[in-house]
Amino acid sequence: MSKYLISFDEGTMVFPMAELDAVSEATHAVLREAKAAGVWVFGGGLPEAAGGAVVDVDGTVHDPAVRPGKETFIGGFCILDLPTRDEALRWAAKFAVACRCAQEVREFLDDPES
Repeated sequence: MSKYLISFDEGTMVFPMAELDAVSEATHAVLREAKAAGVWVFGGGLPEAAGGAVVDVDGTVHDPAVRPGKETFIGGFCILDLPTRDEALRWAAKFAVACRCAQEVREFLDDPES
């Protein structure tokens, strides 16, 4: 089994505010399905980039919203423990439909010390 990060960029969930409850319920239904399947590890939505910070190697702290060269930020994510990349892509497709936005899939590297 490998752990996969499934995430989407902030600002890509674009739908009428009147549909927020339906989108939230659809997303939570997929989350509950992943929990019931025993593959859910962790996940959640993230506030706008303006609420975060980027710390450089010299300790300088930047507001990520005004950091040069960075145009997108993670808006939400989940980590699933799955047997194959194909299975991760199937779950990402479910989240894409529910969230109404594209999902990125990345496999974590195996680290024997973590």
